[in-house]
Amino acid sequence: MRTPTSDDTSGRLDPLNGDHSGVFAPELGEFPNAENRAGESGAQETKTGTTTVGLKTEDGVVLATDMRASLGYMVSSKNVQKVEEIHPTGALTIAGSVSAAQSLIRSIRAEVRLYESRRGEDMSMQALSTLLGNFLRSGAFYVVQPILGGVDAEGPHIYSIDPAGSILEEEYTVTGSGSQYALGVLEQEYSNDLSIDEAKTIAARAVKSAVERDLASGNGINICVVTEDGVDITQHKDFADVL
Repeated sequence: MRTPTSDDTSGRLDPLNGDHSGVFAPELGEFPNAENRAGESGAQETKTGTTTVGLKTEDGVVLATDMRASLGYMVSSKNVQKVEEIHPTGALTIAGSVSAAQSLIRSIRAEVRLYESRRGEDMSMQALSTLLGNFLRSGAFYVVQPILGGVDAEGPHIYSIDPAGSILEEEYTVTGSGSQYALGVLEQEYSNDLSIDEAKTIAARAVKSAVERDLASGNGINICVVTEDGVDITQHKDFADVL
């Protein structure tokens, strides 16, 4: 049972009144006043100081991010891992509010474990992307713009998910303040027959292009490769290591 967090009972469902409209909500429970919070955050300017990219190949997906955390015009950290494993064959990049992203990752990991323990099977990427969209639409995570990459029984998938919770499956996608620089590289070099190694090189070029011009991106690169065998994440301070 979830302990009420305020005295406001408006909009709260009576479990005995036959209204089961929340049956598809996250299993960990809903967030109080979610609709109001989502509306407030939707009216604010979205600022995501980073560069993240995702590419789909025939054998898996490649995600790449820079390693800088910024606080206004100051570099607050030079060694940030902005891509995390959230599923046995799925990973998530983060752009936006650090605290909200960390909370989102913890919540998603818990939901994945609950799903697998109750159903005895891995969650599909479509189900996982829907769950992520539902979390972001709740308004509880404010400004977070992730890329979801993973492999399931249907093959590799890349999803772009915006802070309001919309979900778009893509061949390749970008997020963050360095997006326009990274996207230019992907538009020129991406093809649907890339190998994993080729995709890693293109992803690194895209992030490096953003680092050259975007003040909020820099200090190295995180590379994540997701295949049917699992998730592999590496960090490189020098772009030459992956180019």
